[in-house]
Parts: sequence; C-alpha cells; structure tokens
Amino acid sequence: MRNNQSDLFLPTTPEEVAARGWDEVDVVFVTGDAYVDHPSFAMALLGRLMEAEGYRVAILSQPDWRSCEPWRQFGRPRLCFAVSAGNMDSMVNHYTANRKVRNDDAYSPGGQIGLRPDRATLAYCQRAREAFKGVPVIAGGVEASLRRIAHYDYWSDKVRRSILLDSKADLLVYGMGERPLLEILARLADGEDIKQLRDIRGTVYRLGASEPPVEDALMLPSYEEVVADKEAFARMTKMAHLESNPYNARRLVQYHGREAVVVNPPAFPLTEEEMDRIYSLPFVRRPHPKYGDQPIPAFEVVKHSIQIMRGCFGGCTFCSITAHEGRIIQSRSPDSILAEVNRIKEDRDFKGVISDIGGPTANMYRMNCSRPEVRAKCRRLSCLHPTICKLLDTNHGPLIDLMKRVRMVKGVKIVFVASGIRTDLAQLSPAYLNQLVRHHIGGHLKVAPEHCDRDVLRLMKKPSIEDFENFARKFYEISRAAGKEQYLVPYFISGHPGCDLKAAIRLAEFLKRTGYRPQQVQDFMPTPFDIATCMYYTGIDPMTGEKVYVPKGERERRRQRALLQFWKPENYFDVRDALKAAGRTDLIGEGPQCLIPSRPPREALLHERRKTGRYREQSVDDSGQSVGVGSRQRRLPAAGYRPHRATFRRRPLN
Repeated sequence: MRNNQSDLFLPTTPEEVAARGWDEVDVVFVTGDAYVDHPSFAMALLGRLMEAEGYRVAILSQPDWRSCEPWRQFGRPRLCFAVSAGNMDSMVNHYTANRKVRNDDAYSPGGQIGLRPDRATLAYCQRAREAFKGVPVIAGGVEASLRRIAHYDYWSDKVRRSILLDSKADLLVYGMGERPLLEILARLADGEDIKQLRDIRGTVYRLGASEPPVEDALMLPSYEEVVADKEAFARMTKMAHLESNPYNARRLVQYHGREAVVVNPPAFPLTEEEMDRIYSLPFVRRPHPKYGDQPIPAFEVVKHSIQIMRGCFGGCTFCSITAHEGRIIQSRSPDSILAEVNRIKEDRDFKGVISDIGGPTANMYRMNCSRPEVRAKCRRLSCLHPTICKLLDTNHGPLIDLMKRVRMVKGVKIVFVASGIRTDLAQLSPAYLNQLVRHHIGGHLKVAPEHCDRDVLRLMKKPSIEDFENFARKFYEISRAAGKEQYLVPYFISGHPGCDLKAAIRLAEFLKRTGYRPQQVQDFMPTPFDIATCMYYTGIDPMTGEKVYVPKGERERRRQRALLQFWKPENYFDVRDALKAAGRTDLIGEGPQCLIPSRPPREALLHERRKTGRYREQSVDDSGQSVGVGSRQRRLPAAGYRPHRATFRRRPLN
C-alpha cells in the first residue's frame, strides 16, 4: 500500500528510498531537468523502463553541482550513475542565438534559471566520479549525443574535444538510449567490468594511449586535424553523418592526441512491440509533488499530448532530431495510443482536449522504406530531399485511421495536431489534408517553410517555397469549404548559412507580397554535430565541398532578423541600413512594393532611444525628406550566465 503521493514516483530522496524498503539503489539517474513523471521527459522514460526491468532507480534532479554531497545521499549505487544534462543541450537551454542569457528555463520549476550549470554533463559526471571512486559513470542525453566526437561549440567559438573525454565518463550512450542502457545494466549486474562493455551498439568509449588500435573501423580526422584545418572538419562531418544508418554504419575512431574515442554503430530502432511496452509503463504524468504549486513550463505544454512515433527522415541540416532519434521511423500501435488516451482521460485536469498527437514530424506515422533490403545499403541522409524517394512508403492511411479513432473516444472533444508537419508529404494525401484541416486545427496550424530563397533551401534540405504556397492554397480552400476561419503560422530562420542580405531581402519581399507577418523568427543557432553548424564554422558544405556564404557578426545577424519583421517600428533603422547596404533603396519609400517608409516613424525613434541609449537626430533634405541621423551612444556591458558571480543567489540545500 502506497502511503502518499510521493510513493507514486521514483524516489528522489533517501527518505523515499527507505520508504520502499530498499537498503541500496542500483542506479542513480542524474538529470538537469525537474523530475516530471511523463513519457516526454527522459528521466521518466528511462527510469520507468529500468524499474520495469527490476532495477532500483533513484532520481537526482537538478542537484547543486558545487559539491559532490548530493551525489552521495543515496549511498553507493550498486551498478552506476546515469547522467543526462536534460531534454536540451544545457548551452541551448541557457543562451539565445545571440549568446544572451535566457530569462527562463522551461524545464525548471517556475521557469527559474540557474538550477543547472553550463555544460551540465561535464559537471555532473565529475561530481559522480568524486562521490564514489570506482562506480561506473554513464553519460547520455541530447547534450552527450550531439557532442560525441570533436565538435564546434558556438558559445566558446572553438572546436571542443569529445564530451566523453572532457567528462571522464566511462561510457557515452548516444541516441534515445533504451537498448544500450538496458544492455549495460544487465551486463554490469552479471559482473562484467565496464571495460568489457565496448561492443554495445549506440555507445562511445575511450581508447587509452597504450591500447592497440581498433580493427575494422573508419578513421575520422583527428581532433588536432579538425582544429587546424576547416576542410578536415568538413570531411569529419560528412563521414560521421554517412555512418548514421544502423543497418550499414561502420565503427568510427577519432584520435585526440594519443588517446581516441571509438563510436560504435547506432543502436537498432525499436520495434512496435518495444515502443508499446515503453509507453504503457506506469507514468504518473505529473511533476513530483516536491515542486508544490510551481509549474514546470515544458510539462504544461505536453501534459495531455501523445507521442505516436519517433525519428525523422527529413534530414534538415539545421535540425538535431535525426542525429539523436535517427531517421528510421519507430511507431506505436493504434491500440497502445488509444490506451494512453484513456489513461489521460483519468487526469482530474483533463477537459477533453488532446493537445497534440504526433512526434518530431506529425505526419510520418508508420512511414518507412518499402524495400528493407535497399534500406540496409542506403546512405542517403534525407528521404525527401532533393526529391521524395520513390521507395518511401508515404501512405497516410494508417495515420488517418488513427486520428479518426482517437477523436471518437468518448470524453475526447478535440484532438489537435500541434507538432510540425511536412507539407510536401501532406500534399501527397488529399484525404489526410482534409482530415487535418477539418478536425485537428485550433484556428492556427504551425508550418516551417523556413525560407524562400532556392539556394538557402537547398542548403537546409527543405522543399521549395512553391511547395509551401501550393500547400497554403489547399489549406485555405479546405478551410473555406468547411466554413472555418483558420490560418497558417509559418516559421522562418534568419541568418542561416548561405543567406546573404540579398536573400534575406527576397524573403522580406515574399512576406510583403503574401501578407505573412511572423511574430516569431528563429535566429539560426549552430548546435553541435549538425551539418549546418559545419557550414557556419567552416564556410563549406560538407556534403558537396562547395563554399558557402556565412552571415556572421552581430550587425548582419540583427539586420537579417529585422528584415523578417520589417513592419515593426523598432526594426526600422536595421531594415533601412540593410536595404542601403544591399543597394535596394527602391524598397524605401511610400510605394506599394516598399518595405519601409522614407521617414522613420516616431515609435522607431523612441524605441531606439529606450533600447540602446542612442539618441537619433533627424536630418532632412531640401524637400523635407529624412536623409540621415546623427548619434550619441551609451551601452551597458553584457552579462553572461555565471552562477558563481557574487550576485548569484544560491539555492537552499534540502
């Protein structure tokens, strides 16, 4: 009999461990996120899976990393520490694309910042090593996965070593991790030494300087080579990505000085039965009660959502999903999904709304290569670009049937599709598009054309803007026929490799012509391992070897972002400067094609003064038109994310 609400969760304190009658734990799972027992959170998904296999698991959530004492509170774990920075790379979590500190943390109680360090995997692994000598330390999660080999780090603007070496972990698990983690635990429980576990797929291990070289492996350019030579970095990126298919990938070796990291081939994708088992585990689907009334923002978004599949075969060069989840789609059965719908209905907060039914891409459910024997040899990084592969099964039938069945469940009023969809895929199925628009949109559908320039889209591995416009026409036609007033919310990226000011201006002209006014613009952020990040760092497309223009520097990135929101008064001066620099003053004026007026609006002047301390004085020509500004400027020093600074308020320890 469980005595209180905390007993429903995996234990998070020594008292909760003792309440279960345990005298020790097998695994201490360290995470940079607040503990939310929901399948969208890695600590819950993996923790429940380990529990189902009979292991005693304790969750060490957002520990104070300044001391190893929190790592000692459960005693010496019998098998290992499992370490994750959380659902996001900690640097992406902390900083914007302009390297400024974010104001909140969606994975922390109350959105509070400062509850995890920069490069959390390093700090957590080092504290685990200090806490108990000889206990294996296993690093995993997105941060570890994307930094498994030498990588460009945007925030320090340099190439860093494999995170395995810097963290001093014994093994690194990359990808989603269920298969490798369970095999590691089983073999440790059987008495094998951690150094005997070097044959497990989906893992990376350290090869010591005195150890013999690995046979039958593909040798990547060394760390020293990729630091010294950007062409070597591009070559490394291409080689690593071409070895991402688990059915034909080779083992990779990269030397860092005299030692090396060895990357085993990826783990095989989960079967439907394995996916069903994982998502049927006894999740409480709530944050741990220790957080009280403090909401976890990321949980509020997904608490009544359902993940029906994982993986993505789109291969967008700026996206980390394929690098972490893989490009082979792994789907759940309809019965498993319907069972989860019925569990959600039991939530006291459920009002009949399923907030999302999807995955990384909502309309890839049960889609895979129709020729497994070809898939076993394929090294193509995108099944959709430059054209949709003729062997790809694009049948939306199973998804259409699933959507109908979910919305027919008694007590369910509406089922939204909030995940992104591939518009090129959706247009192949008029029946799916009809179902989506008529039944699964709450007035707005988010889509991601990302840009309109053909060369930029090619570098992104995205379909043409004509594809998006065709989709938009069909979307509005179906909406009108259904008697619904619905709108598309397109997302665009500014500052992507390949995008110069002229391309950014073409995108602004597209937005002017079509009437789209995106309220959110994503600044390109170079995240580790991505192909677009390689372009940003090297100026080379690693897949073709061609030179790529890279917009760098605060001024150009700011101008490109402003162009995508040219109608905002606060962007007036940046847009004007960009148009002048590109020789497009024809877009300044009062004509119907112009992006901005010739005279800055009063709101632009006031905003400039409030924001930067810069005072703009108007100059006019003989006709009374504004021709220039003078300036007097005062700037405040930038403040970085420094938890050790004197003004930082330390959290009280429990």
